[in-house]
Amino acid sequence: MNWGVVFIGMLPENLLLLGILLLIVNEIVSDRPSGASAYSLVIVAAAAVAAAWLGLTGYSAVPFAGQFSVSPTGSLAKAAVLALALPVLLMCRDDSEDSGPLYPLLLSSLYGLIIMLSADSFLTLFLGLELMSLPVYVLVMLARRRPQSTEAALKYLVLGGAATATLLMGMTMLYGWSGNLSLANFGRALGSHDPMAIAGAAMILLAFFLKAAVVPFHTWAPDAYEGASVPVTAYMAALIKAGAVLATLRLFGQTALSGTMVDLLAVLPLASIVWGNLAAMRQDNLRRMMAYSSIAHAGYLFYAFLGNGPGRFQAVMFYLVAYGLMTLLAFAVVPRHADDQQRDQLEQLKGLFHRQPYAAIVIGLSMLSLAGIPPLPGFIGKFLIFREVMAAGYTLYAVLGLVGSYLGIYFYLRVIQFMFMTPQAVTTSGETPPRSAALLASALCLVPALYVAIFPGRILAIL
Repeated sequence: MNWGVVFIGMLPENLLLLGILLLIVNEIVSDRPSGASAYSLVIVAAAAVAAAWLGLTGYSAVPFAGQFSVSPTGSLAKAAVLALALPVLLMCRDDSEDSGPLYPLLLSSLYGLIIMLSADSFLTLFLGLELMSLPVYVLVMLARRRPQSTEAALKYLVLGGAATATLLMGMTMLYGWSGNLSLANFGRALGSHDPMAIAGAAMILLAFFLKAAVVPFHTWAPDAYEGASVPVTAYMAALIKAGAVLATLRLFGQTALSGTMVDLLAVLPLASIVWGNLAAMRQDNLRRMMAYSSIAHAGYLFYAFLGNGPGRFQAVMFYLVAYGLMTLLAFAVVPRHADDQQRDQLEQLKGLFHRQPYAAIVIGLSMLSLAGIPPLPGFIGKFLIFREVMAAGYTLYAVLGLVGSYLGIYFYLRVIQFMFMTPQAVTTSGETPPRSAALLASALCLVPALYVAIFPGRILAIL
């Protein structure tokens, strides 16, 4: 074993592991532990810089043959995910309720997420997936100010367990068919006519559909998003979804699709787009609305898998960056409220522009981008997705997906109408503006989002 390769190639993972250990030791040795937020920010920022350096310098290595490898594209994906985690950590700092075990759990989940992005075997992929998922079940339950948090965590745990069981069954079938646990077997199974191989690949894909909340495996998302604290909801919406999609992307690689898998990757994501947008129209709670919005966006992301192999990574990564930045931006500036139940009611957003202009403008930009209005990043992301689908010859699916995406414009504009075009809410007592940490989190999202909108070509050139 080359320890230099293990140290350099796994530098982002090693830094996160160091951060987790420091946070745990700090908790043990100190009667009144402090500084967890600062430690976490520094460690995650360092890991993001390390991943970006590995990606931009073209570093490739195989620390553990057959199990874990490092590639420039994988390192860039890690850098993007870790960078998106920084605003979440700042939002946690803004939320006085979030302390104690929150930061070690968040870093543990991030550790599992980036492990998946370098996995070469189903064993490593499964380990990363569980490390990513298990801490989040606890994080949902930490929202003690929301009475539904325990129920939401239980629902998430049960359905997450179902996803794990489905993944294990699919892995077992592929192992029985091929005799090994290499991820490359998934791509071979897609082109196979063996019923066991096809069934195994389908079950693995369905497990990731459940993790990403694709219809009809989406029912955990609205309850979990509503039951968690705002930072944890933002983490699930942006980063957990990114982890599930990027892990699926690693499974598919450059493999072209055909037969049954095309229908599976077209029909269910299309249903997710349509149902997510329709259900979001009826929500009066911002977090539940964003949950259904994320269900629709999961459909767009998996639509990209219909495209040809070489363009898949570029389209998915750009969309994840655009979607993640704008989703985190919306959550970062939601006004605080003494009653956490009232904080994210849409009624509370009425007349927000007259009380907190910056928060209203930022949320408005986020809504327009998520709706796909040009020239914001969300529009460019959707353009790349549907361009890939049409280039692969699935014009009908592209048209149906585009029509389904128009349904979402209504509920995004409804939020803007509440903030800018309606009288002030009946009661705004207990409402306070975002604190400095939340404002910094919004700046960390807004500045790169504007850069992506103005210079998309530069981002695509890197990808």
